[in-house]
Amino acid sequence: MLRLKVLASVVPLAIVALFARGELLPGPRACIEIAGTSVQIATLSWQAHRHVSFTNDPSRATVRVQISDNAEAADFTVIDDIDTVEAGACESHATPRLVAISRNPSPSDPVIYLSRDGPADYRIFVSSNSFSLLDAAALIVGARGERHRVKAASL
Repeated sequence: MLRLKVLASVVPLAIVALFARGELLPGPRACIEIAGTSVQIATLSWQAHRHVSFTNDPSRATVRVQISDNAEAADFTVIDDIDTVEAGACESHATPRLVAISRNPSPSDPVIYLSRDGPADYRIFVSSNSFSLLDAAALIVGARGERHRVKAASL
């Protein structure tokens, strides 16, 4: 009976530890490094330091990200041809800054309009097996923030 009680108390603690760490199945996460700080997509939204959201309505956007067909014309380029993130990528001694894509943004969170048409605050080029267009846009906005040029660019 004592063993059953110990087992009953250990299992919930193990589950809590997995959720506190934020990973049930560890694996590569989209990550970039800017100015010595790594920025990653958060596994769980409550862990994130910054939240971003996406909209299909350009009038609701606070930042616009254009999908570029040309790597040279992009502000942010992700190119890889592997199935997993490179070992050692984004390793830093500092805690990574975590960004989450939110479905229910707060009024202070950046709202990204992602399109192939300009004008744009950022231009991205993505040819990757480990990054999606949404990941790349969220990471660049989460790392750099809003440029607040949307009003001037939309005239």
